[in-house]
Amino acid sequence: EVKSDHVTYGLLGLSIGLGTIVTLVIGIGVNWVFGVIMGGLVTFFSFKIPKPIFNFLVNKRITAYQNQMVDALTLLSNGIRAGLSVPQSLAMVVDEMPAPVSQEFNVILQQNKIGVPLEECFENLAVRIPTEDNDMFVSSINILRETGGNLAETFDTIVNVIRERVRIKQKIDTLTATGLFQGYTIAAMPFAIGGIFASSDPKGFSLMVGHPIGIAMIALAIISDAIGLFIIMKIVKIKI
Repeated sequence: EVKSDHVTYGLLGLSIGLGTIVTLVIGIGVNWVFGVIMGGLVTFFSFKIPKPIFNFLVNKRITAYQNQMVDALTLLSNGIRAGLSVPQSLAMVVDEMPAPVSQEFNVILQQNKIGVPLEECFENLAVRIPTEDNDMFVSSINILRETGGNLAETFDTIVNVIRERVRIKQKIDTLTATGLFQGYTIAAMPFAIGGIFASSDPKGFSLMVGHPIGIAMIALAIISDAIGLFIIMKIVKIKI
């Protein structure tokens, strides 16, 4: 997950600013009570929505790295069998593989060139890519470099484990895809119905958004919709 005090404070200021603008616009044009409620909702969601987006981008990069690990470890294994050292094998992966695995392994080489011990470089990789497969790879290579052992055979074993994990994950993703689609559809239905109602009966819709009971019902519907979508996403998200 993305964690930064500067990002947090920036999002907080932006969300408060957006909420204030929405409150003033709706308050002056429609109703101050409705404006305050909508401004509060805009402030809340504008502060909460960016974090999942950032986390999605981070997880997307981690997933891409995971998908390239099999080929990368196979290249490492072949390089070590050919008599290359670990840094030389890493350099071969950097030259042959695309990003992000080539970028991450290149960071290891660059850190090692400026004097950082190779073991610490691999530990930094585990921090940047916090996955079980990567932790297993980093732990095995650091332990075997200290105690001695066949790195090539160890990499082959890790490759087999990763392949089996990927196969199971793809099967689970296929089974949960229907649940995700249903969750998004259900979450979009209240907004679609509201749009249809507003276009078919603008006068009735304006009366609803101008009455305290109608405003409370809209706010309750939006909150309930968000909670329902959150629960559905938690149900269909299965960790391997």
